[in-house]
Amino acid sequence: MKKIARNLFKLFWVFVIGCLLGYIMEVIFNFVRTGEFETRQGLIYGPFAPVYGLGMLAFYLILPQFKKLWQVFLVSSILGGVTEYLCSYFQERWFRTISWDYSDQLLNFNGRTSILYCIIWGALGVVFIKLVYPYFEKIFDKVLYKIGTKVVTVFAVVFMIFNISISSLAAQREYERREHIEAQSSMDVFLDEHFPDEMLDEIYRNRRDK
Repeated sequence: MKKIARNLFKLFWVFVIGCLLGYIMEVIFNFVRTGEFETRQGLIYGPFAPVYGLGMLAFYLILPQFKKLWQVFLVSSILGGVTEYLCSYFQERWFRTISWDYSDQLLNFNGRTSILYCIIWGALGVVFIKLVYPYFEKIFDKVLYKIGTKVVTVFAVVFMIFNISISSLAAQREYERREHIEAQSSMDVFLDEHFPDEMLDEIYRNRRDK
């Protein structure tokens, strides 16, 4: 039981760190490309990009099995591309919105990912396994199991569960408003009052209706 808790502890922080690093990367990339600062967060509260958190989780769980760099690159390309595709698919299916569209790129897959971005994911996988993964393990073993860190982790888990839940509910309710569906419950009323379309559009500036 203790080993399971330790593993879940690791996986949670891998996800959170991936969300943070992904957000920073997206903001920097967009600034270099356009010269403008634009938030690229995927949740209502905080600088988190969940698609990168899920991608880093996949990297952490699978990549250490591969020793050769070409294998790491190939597997990372596939993992990243599949993660990006599925996140785009479920966002469109559940919330009728999209946050990225690569339809104008050569060799794209339904606009959800492309060969170019698969290559980028492959490069990120190589960087992760060579430069990041070893330090992750050292930090986890020396720092993240201390009592103070455990307390912080409990609060962080509660916060992320709330953040993901309220973000999903607000996005679903926003879709219902676009479909002119009246509030059916006190939760709907709460979401309408506290997370109106204008607020969500400001948070998710790169998101578009589908």
